[in-house]
Amino acid sequence: MSHTELEEEPIEPEGPDDERAEEELDAETLERRRHALSNVRKFGDPVLRSPASPIEDYGPGLSAEVERMVAIMHDALGVGLAATQLGVMRRLLVFQAGPDATPTALVNPEIEWSSDEAETAEEGCLCLPGIVVDVERPLHVRVRARDASGEPLQVEASGLEARVIQHEVDHLDGVLMLDRTPTEQRRAALRALREGTSYSPDPEPDGDGSGPAAVNGD
Repeated sequence: MSHTELEEEPIEPEGPDDERAEEELDAETLERRRHALSNVRKFGDPVLRSPASPIEDYGPGLSAEVERMVAIMHDALGVGLAATQLGVMRRLLVFQAGPDATPTALVNPEIEWSSDEAETAEEGCLCLPGIVVDVERPLHVRVRARDASGEPLQVEASGLEARVIQHEVDHLDGVLMLDRTPTEQRRAALRALREGTSYSPDPEPDGDGSGPAAVNGD
């Protein structure tokens, strides 16, 4: 699955340029985004460090939850969302890795195979606004899950789609992208979160290019 244009961006648009990006959104889109993000738990909330429980009940209630998650993901301008990010401790995620892709729900997802070939790319997270870090992940994965009706589902994903799925499965296991980034970047990102600033591994435009730098946040 090719998503060339999107692969150059953080997997969820929560990077240091949020303020500038918001200025380019129309008022209605901006309001929907802010409302959607108000539903998302932020870094420091203990639910983000808690593993989710398997889902055993399928039916209209689960389908309604999927629809709600897809709507929040779209309004937040994200490409993936795990139930735990909304404080719902069940193994459910949704993703749409590209504007032309079909939104997909994975119930009780398990990564049963991942490639030895890996790639490092920038990731952002709706739970860590203003933070972007480098994360190395397998380039290809095969995931076993069920759909919202309980039917078995298998997804073979590559590139951005594989990265998004792995990011969201991590959420269901209580793992954040900060756990998978180099130590120097993790420390800088945590410092930025404490100080209420933003962080990106890219050096400041007027810097000496010697290393990552935090920039002012919203």
